[in-house]
Amino acid sequence: MKAQLLLHERHQLAVDSFAELRVWRVPTPVRGSGHDFKYALALIVGGACVLRYDNEAGKGDHRHVGEIETDYAFATPSQLLADFWNDVDRWRPE
Repeated sequence: MKAQLLLHERHQLAVDSFAELRVWRVPTPVRGSGHDFKYALALIVGGACVLRYDNEAGKGDHRHVGEIETDYAFATPSQLLADFWNDVDRWRPE
């Protein structure tokens, strides 16, 4: 089985910002993750990535908020999306 794209969306949030979400189901877990999903969710503001959730090979599940990288406890794809959008809401000015 090849990777199956489950979600690929781009949401324009303002003139200078957008969110891009990509989630795949993979045949074997990405090295460092214990589940069968590969994902990359990003918030881009003014051409710079200011928030990103991903699970690149070897690093496992983590998120970047500005320059700070922390572990992320992946539970389900729907929880991943909820957590990402909650962080987007905290990042964006009122």
